[in-house]
Amino acid sequence: MKKLVNTVLASVIAIGMLAGCSTPEPEDLKVRVGSLSGPTTIGIVNLMNDVDTAENDTNYEFTVATQPDEIAAALNAGDLDIALIPANLASVLYNRTEGGIEVIDINTYGVLYCLSTDSSIQSIGSLAGRTVITTGQGATPEYAINYLLGQYGITDCTLDFKTEGAEVIASLQENPDQIAILPQPAATAAMAQVEGLGIAFSLDDEWSGVTSDSRLVTGVTVVRTAFAEEHPEAVASFIEDHRESVDEANNNVEQTAQLVVDAGIVGAAPIAQRAIPLCNIVCVTGDQMRTDLQGYLQTLYDANPQAVGGALPGDDFYYQAS
Repeated sequence: MKKLVNTVLASVIAIGMLAGCSTPEPEDLKVRVGSLSGPTTIGIVNLMNDVDTAENDTNYEFTVATQPDEIAAALNAGDLDIALIPANLASVLYNRTEGGIEVIDINTYGVLYCLSTDSSIQSIGSLAGRTVITTGQGATPEYAINYLLGQYGITDCTLDFKTEGAEVIASLQENPDQIAILPQPAATAAMAQVEGLGIAFSLDDEWSGVTSDSRLVTGVTVVRTAFAEEHPEAVASFIEDHRESVDEANNNVEQTAQLVVDAGIVGAAPIAQRAIPLCNIVCVTGDQMRTDLQGYLQTLYDANPQAVGGALPGDDFYYQAS
């Protein structure tokens, strides 16, 4: 009888333990990851390399695009599971899909820099009455610049938007006296190609100078809500892989620079080496992610609700591991 009781107890304990365990992910699960050719991809190039060299055996499939709209369309179509995109675009997509995506981490803080050959250009306040060539219409650059101009009371600065960084650089080569605002690593590439061009100021610094309750969040990583609910272990694994890749990028700049060149993000390793430390690449999760991102989106919303899709995201926008 005692033996029978012990056997029954052991069975009950085993069942209880199984009930507390999550269902393992299928071994052939493919995790489709999209990113933009720039700082967000720099943060994962080491992970991409680990997959290529079989140091990481997760079945990741990477897509690198040049325009945010390409990533947004792929997310909406269900062709991507995880994506590294501009912070405000994440809010827009959340609203557009009625909660169909969640943010799992912040991947970059301020990467925007004002470039000029004129030493008198030292702050946003210096842009009064000037024309600035830049990129990112309808995305982080436009909203961040306009917010800062508004905070400084500047109403006569003209923004001349170009399609991509290469177009801005070509324009600067034709006329080096122009003022430009570019993200890294394009900003460093411009300085290497235009004599006398230097960093006038960082928009991240300017942002911090006028607000104490938010940070200039450039990029975030999102996951489709349906994928997160079905494959929580895959999401947790990606976050850890992303964090390790970011650490490697920041601590092993020389190796990462070559991977950045191999990925076609920058044309030469020396430029990549100079740019990486200026990219503010991070992997911030949890409460800090929520605090920084909420503050940033609130700032954009107060200035222009359409910048975040017309409404601030709900609590379910901020991913919480189950």
